[in-house]
Amino acid sequence: MDGPGIRMTIFTQGCNHHCPGCQNPQTHDFNGGHFIDIDEILSMIDENPLLDGITFSGGDPMDQAAALVPLAREIKERGLNLVIFTGYTYERLMELSHERPDMFELLTFADILIDGPFIMAKKSLELKFRGSSNQRIIDVQKSLVEGFVVLHDLQLEEMKVHPELAMA
Repeated sequence: MDGPGIRMTIFTQGCNHHCPGCQNPQTHDFNGGHFIDIDEILSMIDENPLLDGITFSGGDPMDQAAALVPLAREIKERGLNLVIFTGYTYERLMELSHERPDMFELLTFADILIDGPFIMAKKSLELKFRGSSNQRIIDVQKSLVEGFVVLHDLQLEEMKVHPELAMA
């Protein structure tokens, strides 16, 4: 699952992380994939009234932040939630946003960020929306307000069921 509710996932092409064991290694090459017009994506979204939200996955969507900002804006205008998966940590994105303001702008549209690289040694099939226990489910809007990472209720509930994950 790529996030809560009924979702459409948009896979971006290009990733610098190259995590061993990545579920989408075919998306690592920045020259792979194919282009699709934002209006075409929006038409697909508009044709599905059951959608709760959209997920950006990849590759790494944050490496395509400038191209995704207009789409993210349209997604939010439609009242849908936005989940973004990234191999960067939230803290690293904040550092990079000084030289890449498009990364910060994309974050401002996100509701949930699943951050951090996939680490095979921390892989768990018991995790909700994540592949390895180092990855966090972050409430982006609360984190932006507070100025530090605020875990999303989805992860906090998971930690109550699996307290060992709090140590991950």
